[in-house]
Amino acid sequence: MLKERIITAVLLVAALLTVLFFASADVGVVLFGLLLLVAAWEWAGLAGITGSVHRAAFTLALALAIGWLAWATPTGRLPPPLLWLQLGIWALVALLLALYPLRLPRRAVLLAGVFILPLVWLTLAYLLKTREFGPLWVLYLFIVVAAADVGAYFTGRRFGRVKLAPSISPGKTWEGLLGGLAVVGLVSIGAAAWFGVPVMGLLALSLAVAGISVIGDLGVSMLKRSVGLKDSGQLFPGHGGVLDRIDSLLAGLPVFVLGLRWLVAT
Repeated sequence: MLKERIITAVLLVAALLTVLFFASADVGVVLFGLLLLVAAWEWAGLAGITGSVHRAAFTLALALAIGWLAWATPTGRLPPPLLWLQLGIWALVALLLALYPLRLPRRAVLLAGVFILPLVWLTLAYLLKTREFGPLWVLYLFIVVAAADVGAYFTGRRFGRVKLAPSISPGKTWEGLLGGLAVVGLVSIGAAAWFGVPVMGLLALSLAVAGISVIGDLGVSMLKRSVGLKDSGQLFPGHGGVLDRIDSLLAGLPVFVLGLRWLVAT
């Protein structure tokens, strides 16, 4: 199992680097869009929809939403209200996590997906295609999320005692969370020198992204637990589905872009 996970992780990293640095930004935007459509199919399953026709209809609806955003929002434009809307949705998710266990209405879960996934695509497209940011900053975002995850895993295994959300994800601990934040802090110090930005600014931004990304992770876990699923899908051997890989990114992305706009402008 561990060997399978490592092989899949290596292939995913290679695919990410290829898309970011050896393909055009337009190709990257299209591929990320297709990946999010797979996530849309999985999201319908997390809402309790089992019929293929209904899941396909939901996926098609999100494809149309992404297409409309591509037409309505020219490259280089991302209205701040769309970022704040995403943060508002994740604030609501954080409230639901605090109230769990609770019944999650199917329509509410589907509606959340209709907003979250297309806006994630738009935000990623903006980050990738905007001249001030581009592939290196997209890669750094993925590194921050991965560093938080890896740091939390190993620290939690060694020192974990106090459960973070026992009814949702029993394996996560507060010690693991702090360990993940510590790893992210170290990564951000080196990255600040590389990007030529203020150390404290990037440190604060990276820690904020890592902290809020936990809401995305737990939010998707809450949906899986509500419908009795271990993984959102089986696309990636040893890693589950697309949502299992990008759940943290979904919540961390709007924070990253808001902070990066401020950081690069200063």
